[in-house]
Parts: sequence; structure tokens; C-alpha cells
Amino acid sequence: MFHPKGPTFLELARQALSSTTEGYDMLAPKFEYTPFRTPDELVQKLAEVAANKPMDDVLDLACGTGALARALAPKVEHSALGIDISEGMIAEAKRLAKDEGVDAKFQVMNLFDMRFNEQFDAVVTSGAFGHILEPEQPQFVDLIWKALRPGGRFLFWTTPMPSATEPVYWAARGFNAAMHVRNILVQPPFIMFYLTFTLERASELLWKRGFEVKVETPFEKGDYARARLVIATKPER
Repeated sequence: MFHPKGPTFLELARQALSSTTEGYDMLAPKFEYTPFRTPDELVQKLAEVAANKPMDDVLDLACGTGALARALAPKVEHSALGIDISEGMIAEAKRLAKDEGVDAKFQVMNLFDMRFNEQFDAVVTSGAFGHILEPEQPQFVDLIWKALRPGGRFLFWTTPMPSATEPVYWAARGFNAAMHVRNILVQPPFIMFYLTFTLERASELLWKRGFEVKVETPFEKGDYARARLVIATKPER
């Protein structure tokens, strides 16, 4: 549908009618050939900014096929770990890391089950926010705070909330409405929503938890002009 090696329309329909975990298990072998994967330009820019500060250990949350963890692995002194709830995604991440000769580690784990305590200099994520419901977002931020060492950073891409005059706003709202209807009619639910951790919402939660928040706009023009790179730093003691 998107690429000769990508999923067909019927495969995407099967995914949409499955649970979140089962759906991504199905999609995993072809995920690299879909538009759902974070573009290389965004992956490499985030890795470049993260590497501006020495890092021993990095954590990639909801890592999917591990694009961020694989990009960051050569830039860390000790380890780059990616976690994801999907066994299929983790298997694919391990395969790609092996093929690329990258020393990144991957583990099946629900991010809400993680119990890391000041183990990482950086936490990154890409594409995770749509799977985190709004009431869960404060807990999500708290877990990141606990996982980071003092002075550690949480880096991620987001966008400002679009205005109601922009087509992207109504496209996202339409998709979200369809997902709500789908989850009423079909069980188990598939959790994926847009506009859930916008720049405004993320900044509010991060500041409230105690992070120092910096926002960069690396791409002033083109496809990624709306993208904002957020760098939230846990203060030193």
C-alpha cells in the first residue's frame, strides 16, 4: 500500500481490528516500509542533539523497531536500551541492530511497568505518545523523571496544537473519533490517538514535575517545519 515491501490494505485492516500489542506484532516485519516509522531526518537530528552532551546510558521508550536506539548506540559510552510492549517489534529491532552491527539492546516491556531508578543520562521516544491516554500522562512523566540521573535529559519530537482552521486539526480529530467508535464496537481496544502530547501539554506536565524545558525548531521550512524538539532536563542535585 505504501511501499512494495510494506503492508497491504487488508493487513492494515487486520491490525486495526486487533489489540494494540497484537496489531504491532503483525505490523513489525513490514514496519520499516510504512509512514508510521519516524523519518530518518528526525531520528538523526535527535541523535545529533543528544550527543552534544556525553552519555553513558540511553533509554528508548516504546522503541518499535529501534531506530532511535540504533542511532544513539554509537554515541554512548555504555549502553543504549530500547523497550517496547510488542514482541514482534523487539524481534525486528534486534534483527536490524545485528544487520547493522550496532550494539543496542532491546527488551519486551510495558513502559508503565518499568522500575528504573536514576539509570540513564538520556531518555528518548518517538511515536509513543499516541499510545498514552491523557490520564496516564502524569505517571508517564514521573517514570521518566525517576529513570533519569540528575542532569539527565528527556528528548522527543512533538508539535504545537494546530488551530481549528488547519486541515491537520480536523484530520486528527476525525481519526480520533473513529478510534473511539472502533474501541466501543471492537474489543480488545487499539490505543492510538493524535494530538495527545502536544507542545503545550508536554511543557505543562514537564515543568510541573520539575524539568527545565528547552524547545528547538531545527527545521524552519519543509515537511518538518512544525516539528519541535523538546529537551527536558532533570536538574542536578
